[in-house]
Amino acid sequence: MMTLMGNFEALEMEDDEYAKLIRRMNPPRVVIDNDYCDNATVIRVDSVNKHGILLEVIQFLTDLNLIIIKAYISSDGSWFMDVFNVTDRDGNKIWDKDIMSYIKTSIETDAYFFPSIQRNSVGVMPSKDYTAIELTGSDRPGLLSEVCAVLTDLKCNVVKAEVWTHNTRAAAVVHVTNGSTGLAIEDPVTLSKIKKLLCNVLKGDGDSRTAKSMVSMGITHTERRLHQLMFDDRDFEKGVNLGDKKSRPQVSVMDCFEKDYSVVIMRSKDRPKLLFDTICTLTDMQYVVFHGTVDAGRAEAYQEYYIRHVDGLPVSSEAERERVIQCLEAAIERRASEGLELELRTEDRVGLLSDITRIFRENGLSIRRAEISTKNGKAIDSFYVSEMSGNPVGAETIESIRQQIGETVLRVKQNPFSTSKPQSGTGFLFGNFFKGCSFQSFRSVRSYS
Repeated sequence: MMTLMGNFEALEMEDDEYAKLIRRMNPPRVVIDNDYCDNATVIRVDSVNKHGILLEVIQFLTDLNLIIIKAYISSDGSWFMDVFNVTDRDGNKIWDKDIMSYIKTSIETDAYFFPSIQRNSVGVMPSKDYTAIELTGSDRPGLLSEVCAVLTDLKCNVVKAEVWTHNTRAAAVVHVTNGSTGLAIEDPVTLSKIKKLLCNVLKGDGDSRTAKSMVSMGITHTERRLHQLMFDDRDFEKGVNLGDKKSRPQVSVMDCFEKDYSVVIMRSKDRPKLLFDTICTLTDMQYVVFHGTVDAGRAEAYQEYYIRHVDGLPVSSEAERERVIQCLEAAIERRASEGLELELRTEDRVGLLSDITRIFRENGLSIRRAEISTKNGKAIDSFYVSEMSGNPVGAETIESIRQQIGETVLRVKQNPFSTSKPQSGTGFLFGNFFKGCSFQSFRSVRSYS
């Protein structure tokens, strides 16, 4: 048995070395063209194929805040070729030579697409700058406030966080440091205490599913990890009324018997990072996209993919087909947030997030999604909020929050990809009510940013 295992491992090493040799002989090539298309920069990527390479390229472009408005995908056989039409967040071509050079050199020379992801499916790399905390549990009003209060009591400073809610579930990735030293928290006793107390908060008075609190010393690609956390928590399962079916994404899975593929077709409202969200989910569900077409950049986005499972088989049962549909619907909906999108910019300090979320809770607001970041001593936080009843936020509530927060600048972030109009009696009222205040441009939105 030992001899057989030794021979098997040797063969695996030989295969791995052969794959490395092929990649060295055929390094990735990137061509960036601003002449071919009138309204977008065209980026073509050619490379030796491997599972996950499509997601890695899309993840890289998305992390640069580029908007992919069209894509053509082909990876049949051993070669991968993708063409992306991209713009910046304002809809302009990419003319900055430094950015163009960075795209080209990073993809062509970055150890064949980001070794951190090759080593670990969630992209974890050692870090001494902060400690990453991952949370999942039942969503409820005030949950983020309770989590932040616990972290503040434990002398932890939140330097970055992202929170998603979907289908009664909540997931968060929170980066914290020691409030005194500003460094990552390494003490095992403290880490165990953080994990235990946060898990108790997530359980609340009783969670029908298991609440989870995990602590890791590392850098996680936050958005991919949030998809994985919510997928593992089975947020895609039906069980609640998710609203008007007409406004929901339309996903279908069909057979392509001639080529032994399954065809996935998705139609949904367009928004930034939509392509990343769907490809992320297909990849983590162990499906390979062999061919595909994406047409976005307008009110509706269209995605069509020819897929097989990594074992080489297409979708083979009705149960599997339904699972793929449910998971892709959830992937599209997780980043969608209804309500008022508030942005805070102020001096960072330990306990700031705890104070802000407490004020929201005390004023009857429920946080649907949140993006927390700090840079050069400044806190830049975005919250997607509604009344706990689900109704739009009233002007008197915003005025109460303004008085409690003080000089902090609070505004509604403008989203060029949202076509929703302010609800009657809400948007124009804010403009008159807060004229001359530190607030800027309030409106009620359905945001997909």
